Amino acid sequence: MSSVKIKINNSEYSVEAKRKILSFCREKDLPVASLCQHPDFLKSEAVCRLCLVKVRYSNEENFRLLPSCVLEAEKDMEIITQDSEIMRIRKTILELLFWEHAGQCAHCYRNMNCDLQKLALEYDIDGFRFLPKESEIDDQEERERLRDRLSRKIFDTANPSIARDNSKCVECRRCIQACDKIQSVKALNTQKRGCQMGVGTEYYTPLECTFCGQCAVHCPTAAIIEKNDSVAVLKAIKNPRKTVIAQVAPSVRATIGEEFGFLPGTLTTGKMVASLRKCGFDFVFDVITGADFTIVEESTELINRINENSPKHPLPLFTSCCPAWVLFCEQNYPEILPYLSSTRSPQQMMGSLVKTYYAQKIKVDPTNIVLVSIMPCTAKKYEITRPEFSLNNQEKNVDYVLTVREIAHLIKNLNIPFAEIKDEDFDPALGVSTGAGLIFSASGGVAEAALRTASFYLSGKNLPTLELKEIRGIKGVKEASLKLGGKNLKIAVVQTLRNARKIVEQVLKDDSPYHFIEVMACPGGCIGGGGQPIPVNDTVRKARIKSIYLADKNFPIRESHNNPVVKEVYRDFLYAPGSRKAEKLLHTKHYPYSFPLRKKHLTDLKN
Repeated sequence: MSSVKIKINNSEYSVEAKRKILSFCREKDLPVASLCQHPDFLKSEAVCRLCLVKVRYSNEENFRLLPSCVLEAEKDMEIITQDSEIMRIRKTILELLFWEHAGQCAHCYRNMNCDLQKLALEYDIDGFRFLPKESEIDDQEERERLRDRLSRKIFDTANPSIARDNSKCVECRRCIQACDKIQSVKALNTQKRGCQMGVGTEYYTPLECTFCGQCAVHCPTAAIIEKNDSVAVLKAIKNPRKTVIAQVAPSVRATIGEEFGFLPGTLTTGKMVASLRKCGFDFVFDVITGADFTIVEESTELINRINENSPKHPLPLFTSCCPAWVLFCEQNYPEILPYLSSTRSPQQMMGSLVKTYYAQKIKVDPTNIVLVSIMPCTAKKYEITRPEFSLNNQEKNVDYVLTVREIAHLIKNLNIPFAEIKDEDFDPALGVSTGAGLIFSASGGVAEAALRTASFYLSGKNLPTLELKEIRGIKGVKEASLKLGGKNLKIAVVQTLRNARKIVEQVLKDDSPYHFIEVMACPGGCIGGGGQPIPVNDTVRKARIKSIYLADKNFPIRESHNNPVVKEVYRDFLYAPGSRKAEKLLHTKHYPYSFPLRKKHLTDLKN
């Protein structure tokens, strides 16, 4: 695209024609505020108006105010991004947005990591001249309405994963864009009009979606957050009768450091493990081991399906380790369920083995074991509530899930010096790590890890190269072709549910060339999950992914089937991949979803 010359703050710049001015200003670090715009969204809603700039076109004498998020670069235009008038307007808008939050920042979950709070500090919002006092309101009904508005707390906590508090909503619509543009789920939208307009669900029903958490990651305030289970976890830790075990997802080591000032992608594995022990966990296991079990079982299933390819076990085989993706299929495409792998996610693999194999090994009653997952994902909170993931249909295999943000808050609240703490190792009983399990963190990693093992099972040989670079990166859909055991396999790697929808519809039309398809609901895979540190964008995701693949290169074991713990458990407990016992403990079934929360709410309204 051709470039045009424009002037910004009396300096001349060459800009791509039609490029959005806000995007360019951010690239050049020019002062423009914004709440509703996020780099993940190509189109801005232009609702917050904080990005107003003065614009004068070549054929005009006077400047006018326009939102820079939708303003496109044109030849010879002149722009002022900041002067006394613009500052006054922005400050007024911020005061109007901030008044509902008056005095709440100190005890807010997003304190010191809130876009609105940062802007309030930058623009010196220290008074609340738009906040009316009860004593100044004559009408009793209006006074009650104000009191109710100021005292509103979280009103939607019906689901196990995500909590919403509309009193903290600034109506930027980022959550709506994330749910629509990234996931195509459309669970959130605007409600009512004018001064009564807000963001919420259809018919004010409880939020019942795929629980991917992208709304929470993109929310600039604490209007949408994960359900916090850290109080319950601390209570379990303090119970002397309980053995409390933490299991940590592969991606967490590359992201948790951001909560403590480390650069994105910095691996802080040892500090993370040591901090968890300081929190009071009796054991700390690496979920990479669970990922290795998933790979071994899924590779076995893939080979069986290639050899069989029956209506009961058709191709292509879709991965099933992402709970938001599985729920998306159960809600929208129940006819695709036979294509989903029956293998459990790494979290649930570990849950089964901790409450059976490991409980027997340490001679502890499984009912006295509390297993806590440290996950990048809000949908994992939903996953542990599924009845099929329970011990003898009673005890949950995994008791609690804490997101990366939750565990970071807990570490901070317990005054544990994360940055200075001496590194420690995972407990080895169920904590041996491989490169294959580690790359589960990134989009493409599951497929790559599975093919490393499938190649060995089919031919007795490793892949010529363990690095399948064509399915790495943050592209929405990636493809690869591979010859395994005399068979030509076509693989697809998909990130985000919007892209997954297209692939699913291809399969249902019998128009898909693929044999194996990996799907991750979140951009970039687990490293961009709904429970990861905020802020997140493609630059942050790329840094996290880079560190994961660099670490994989340095692992002494890079194939799941070579993990010594995996070998030991199969030898002493499960017998073989795909065995009857492995089917019972490491596999599951998928069912159409009936939206119980929504149905109950609508029934209550009728009654």
